[in-house]
Amino acid sequence: MGITLEEQARSEHLVRELEPVVGVELERHLGQAREWFPHEYVPWSQGTDFDGLYEGEAWAAEQSPVNGVARTALVVNLLTEDNLPSYHRALSDTVGRDSAWGEWVHRWTAEEGRHSIAMRDYLLVTRSVDPVALERERMDHMARGFEGQAEGHVLTTMAYVSFQELATRISHRNTGRHTEDPGLDRLLQRIAADENLHMLMYRNTMQAAFDLAPDASMEAVLDVVTHFQMPGNEVEGFTRRSVQIALAGIYDLRIHHDEVIAPVLRAWRVFEREDFGPIGEKARDELAAYLTALDADATRFEERRAARAARASG
Repeated sequence: MGITLEEQARSEHLVRELEPVVGVELERHLGQAREWFPHEYVPWSQGTDFDGLYEGEAWAAEQSPVNGVARTALVVNLLTEDNLPSYHRALSDTVGRDSAWGEWVHRWTAEEGRHSIAMRDYLLVTRSVDPVALERERMDHMARGFEGQAEGHVLTTMAYVSFQELATRISHRNTGRHTEDPGLDRLLQRIAADENLHMLMYRNTMQAAFDLAPDASMEAVLDVVTHFQMPGNEVEGFTRRSVQIALAGIYDLRIHHDEVIAPVLRAWRVFEREDFGPIGEKARDELAAYLTALDADATRFEERRAARAARASG
């Protein structure tokens, strides 16, 4: 979805206004980020040749050390990380490549790039996933590209990535636990730590945006929360896979409401702020109503999942 020329001009003005904040946040991030190396997290000694040029053994599902639902979550998470070139383009088109913004975009891209490298190496070395199917899905997913919510406006972009980075952190962390593979869990913990620092950068920048443009920021948050989709939603079969992941408790509506949306809104003091005009007040009221409905939907899903589990257990 595109934005108008007037909205683009307002976005560019806010990008300039927020640049000092981004500079401070970049320095904080560089001071907290820990250097790590993907190769150290991969059990290379477990590797064996696949069929093909080296005439090794073809992959079979029984070789995988992780169960089907864990494999589903791992593939979705990896494919999401793979589409980094599209995310880089969307972010740099919105905030530019100059000043602290540009430094941050390139640093963030470099850090995110390690995630797909490390995950793919681990999954292939341990024969956790089908390498042929994975590569075909990567090609298909990246060919679809990525279109963010109201792409090109800094407020909507900062609001979206604040929630998305936290959601990604939780998804990686819960997937790691679900695999029951200590090495994979350790790797996904390391990746989740990166995602948390990225979330803090975006969340703190959006906090400053609320002070500069409270009504517009509130409208952006309402738009993002009520239309939120993970960046991997273009993956083939995403809806079906998301249901499987939710049924396993890796990422579901309750987690989305309680552990992603609610804490970020609290950090921004959305429901305590007193600087909104009529537009911001209206957006906040609509957000409150949406969250009430989301909470009810999460409860209904939990009840259905519990009933399903009871039926399955006899």
